[in-house]
Amino acid sequence: MTTDGIFTPEDRKFMKEALKQAEKAIALGEVPIGAVIVENGKIIGRGYNRRNTDHTTLAHAEITAIRKANRKVGDWRLEGCTLYVTLEPCQMCAGALVQSRIDKVVIGASSYKSGCGGTLLNILQNEAFNHQVEVVSGLMQEECTEILQRFFKDLRKRNKMRKKSEAAESAEPAAPESTSFD
Repeated sequence: MTTDGIFTPEDRKFMKEALKQAEKAIALGEVPIGAVIVENGKIIGRGYNRRNTDHTTLAHAEITAIRKANRKVGDWRLEGCTLYVTLEPCQMCAGALVQSRIDKVVIGASSYKSGCGGTLLNILQNEAFNHQVEVVSGLMQEECTEILQRFFKDLRKRNKMRKKSEAAESAEPAAPESTSFD
């Protein structure tokens, strides 16, 4: 994995677009992960996490962006393209990126639970595969980490409130049965 503290204004522009995709995931109550695929300075694929919404494991931001980019270019190969993603790809997405022949992946935040772009595994640069992907990480890391932290903090707060509400409901005395004096 390559870590490079020098990014271009164009790199920052595209990571901001990935962050906009992550905000769309938050609006659905999804874990905020966003991705964009760029070819020749133009976005050709966008995606955000929709696993709960679509009820499928496959609805990751990267997979959605790959599908849209494939349709746009009319080919399964994404040679000459760069993926900007707010969180390091998991094993499924890293494998899909290798299979797509994408040239480069720019990562915002590392994933210490499922990162396969160099944190837990490095599927993207495994020399046993017939294609390796250039990996650059740490672009807008603070912003990409903050959106995830904010989401999980809010989720914990909502879950705590829900549990309190459920406990209060179960502690309420049962309403007396109505009796009829006819």
